[in-house]
Amino acid sequence: MTLELLDHRTLDLDAAQRVTYVIEQSFRYEYDAPVQSLRQRLVIVPPARHGGQHRRASQLEVAGAQARRQLRRDQHGNVVTWLRAEHVDVAVEFRLAAIVERIRSDGPARLPFEALHSPALLSPTRLTAADDRLRDLAAGLPSTAAHPLDQADWICDLVHASLKYADGVTSVRTTAAEALAGGRGVCQDMAHVMLALCHLVGLPARYVSGHLIGQGGTHAWVEVAVPGTRDAIAVPFDPSHGRRAGSTYVTIAAGRDYSDVAPTSGSYVGTSASRLTAQRQVGVLAAA
Repeated sequence: MTLELLDHRTLDLDAAQRVTYVIEQSFRYEYDAPVQSLRQRLVIVPPARHGGQHRRASQLEVAGAQARRQLRRDQHGNVVTWLRAEHVDVAVEFRLAAIVERIRSDGPARLPFEALHSPALLSPTRLTAADDRLRDLAAGLPSTAAHPLDQADWICDLVHASLKYADGVTSVRTTAAEALAGGRGVCQDMAHVMLALCHLVGLPARYVSGHLIGQGGTHAWVEVAVPGTRDAIAVPFDPSHGRRAGSTYVTIAAGRDYSDVAPTSGSYVGTSASRLTAQRQVGVLAAA
């Protein structure tokens, strides 16, 4: 898309009643020799609605191979695209263009009241399982009698203080316990550590994958479910920055941990190694 974007640094997006975002994202896989039976899973299309965030338009293109596609919603409600290509000669590229609008008056994301007691939001996974170090950290938190939002704020601040942002020292397989022990990691590690602590104190929470305006790659944060009047409210926290997430964040998917919402994953038949190149641009088209 050739659209003129606004300089988000000059805007108070959290005060705007409406914000329109443009997302352009691509994943290109290159191979040394032809491969067969490519099966690709993409979790990159924004949800139709997430609280006040609305998907207004989206288009996903495939270049380099003839591919069949199937669009599904997974058990967490995310938009998942499955693609099948029987043959790829040299490279295949997946390109997404989307327009998303946030309407402030539509409020935050909401969940059924039952989500406050959901095992999916309260139980650890392999990536968020606690060890003694995490349990000791949770034991030092203020009383569990505090309001859930206060607890979540404390946990967010604690994770931000406990881990230093460092690229290249962890991987998508690094657990919360391993990241905390090393004291360094990226956004997904900090989200996993926050989830582990939330589980330990009984706060229902989930992993969120999306975009942060002004940041180069995809981003990860946490939504904590707190009681509303008749339902649950999903309140977003970004432990990487030690703050609640606002209108500079665009949600793509939510799950138990990174493995549920990995933007791209798949398999193929062949002896060739694959090389992945990813590009992304997210900007503000309008704000008022």
